[in-house]
Amino acid sequence: MERYPSRFANLFLIIIFFILYAPIFYLIFYSFNSGGTMSNFSGFTFDWYKELFHDTRLLIIVLNTLVIALLSALISTVVGVLGAIGIRAFRSRQTQNTLLSLNNVLIVSPDVIIGASFLILFTMAGIQLGFYSVLLSHIAFSIPIVVLMVLPKLMEMSPTLVDAARDLGANQWNVLTKVILPYIAPGIFAGFFMALTYSLDDFAVTFFVTGNGFSTLSVEIYSLARRGISLNINALSAIMFVVTILMVIIYYYLTQRIGTKGVGFRR
Repeated sequence: MERYPSRFANLFLIIIFFILYAPIFYLIFYSFNSGGTMSNFSGFTFDWYKELFHDTRLLIIVLNTLVIALLSALISTVVGVLGAIGIRAFRSRQTQNTLLSLNNVLIVSPDVIIGASFLILFTMAGIQLGFYSVLLSHIAFSIPIVVLMVLPKLMEMSPTLVDAARDLGANQWNVLTKVILPYIAPGIFAGFFMALTYSLDDFAVTFFVTGNGFSTLSVEIYSLARRGISLNINALSAIMFVVTILMVIIYYYLTQRIGTKGVGFRR
């Protein structure tokens, strides 16, 4: 009798994964269609990928997207880790909860509201819309994500680790670099990769704060899709999907490798 719920759960998971991944594989499959449509597969070809890599403007947009994503993820990770340590330093649980609630505002707020707010802010501050406006916006909405990834690791860390390090003669810098940071390293990597993914994937906020002459992949794909069906979009989306899979594999490899290492302090 117990096998039936288990079989039903497995069948349900298969259906859910099929619904999620079928459109992606359908899109990738037709990126190799020589017919130029998504209704009739005429033959196998790499022409759409060749055309994609010969598009200089699109390659510049890809480079812009990667630079924005890496810089925003790196800066937001540093700021987010310091912010999580600052929240954890407060002894009052009420103060911690208040700061955490304020941190979560950008996460739960609609992207349209955030994008419009940044647009008004940059306009009033006289900041020209383009690379820096997009970068600042991505840093702003990525910091709360990093804090949310790092803070649970800090909360579960026993205070005795810090006390033991201080008893062994560690100063504040040694405690931070040799005890706290190694312990919360999985949370730091999770926050970095989450921030990187959100930056690569973001459309709504970027659409508001990008200017003439500067674009990212998400905005460019939206612009191409509005012009009509083009298998260049399929090829580009297929490459982005493969890159995302590689990022997930690297993330799990790093977190498992870090998880096997202990945390300690040497005098």
